[in-house]
Amino acid sequence: MLDWHRSGDFAPLVLVMRGRERHRLIRSLREVAEALVAVWPTDDGKEYIAAVRTCLDAIQGKIPAKAARAALLRAAEEARIPVIAVVH
Repeated sequence: MLDWHRSGDFAPLVLVMRGRERHRLIRSLREVAEALVAVWPTDDGKEYIAAVRTCLDAIQGKIPAKAARAALLRAAEEARIPVIAVVH
């Protein structure tokens, strides 16, 4: 199983959410999973479901972390959540 807390293979991004935690920094698979499960505005949608599955596959080491990041971006577009790329 992959170290899903590690951020080395993951290009950071910020989700611009509604609510108390408006800007959510995503730097790792763990943070992708937390965003999808804990703060996502809806629990349906084709891209959302695909992002959850892709994140789980990446956590298990079956696919690279960047695939989960790409799935998160598609789910954000589907949910109309603005995304800011972080440059470091």
